[in-house]
Amino acid sequence: MTQIQQSHTETRQHVRRFTMFLTLTIWFSMFSGLAWGNSANQKQLVENAKHTLESFMEDPNLTWFQEHVIDAKALLIIPQSLKGAFIFGAEGGSGVLIVRDSETHEWSHPAFYVLGGLSFGFQWGGQASEVIIMARTDGAVEKLYSSSFKLGGDASIAAGPYGGGVEGSTSANLRADFLSFSRSKGAFAGISFEGAVIYSSEDSNAAYYGKPARPIDIFVKKTVSNPHSDGLRQAAKNAVH
Repeated sequence: MTQIQQSHTETRQHVRRFTMFLTLTIWFSMFSGLAWGNSANQKQLVENAKHTLESFMEDPNLTWFQEHVIDAKALLIIPQSLKGAFIFGAEGGSGVLIVRDSETHEWSHPAFYVLGGLSFGFQWGGQASEVIIMARTDGAVEKLYSSSFKLGGDASIAAGPYGGGVEGSTSANLRADFLSFSRSKGAFAGISFEGAVIYSSEDSNAAYYGKPARPIDIFVKKTVSNPHSDGLRQAAKNAVH
């Protein structure tokens, strides 16, 4: 093997090791916040979601979100979404979903979800973001009742507008089932929520509510509740008033 060939082989090995390490780190971070049977983790996630929503409502770059959150059918709030890549990429985070009742307009108690995905392409860097995904159609909410579904495959998703207008968005974007909004630190290029998968975490629901609970039990049948989530629900109520 020539010196050049050996150098190329070593480079590929470094890339594979970096990619594996990056992917495992992100996926571990996604699930570590949803440890089975530990309600303290779920309570902290709900508290973090409340702070994320409040910070979005105060951000001068998110005035479109602030003006149109009243139109949301549901909000999936992910206090920390991690992304990283070097050719291969991984993204993910744990979050909570609250749904707005179409009749009473009250916000539901939360259900727990995980967002995750892998990608390949021209991409590099790392990023930690606060993310809110706004469900804008009844069909989008119905998808969230399932155990898992793919964004961009089973339901359309687009980046939400920033500022007070619709710069960078098209009418097609605004007709998407979901709009995503994020506040980020770090540098990143080439990855999006298109193709990511959203999973319902029934183990986390059970830990938080003290008994098994599916999304439909929380949002439709309303057979479980936890007063701990009143702060988050009040923040969502304040957001639409």
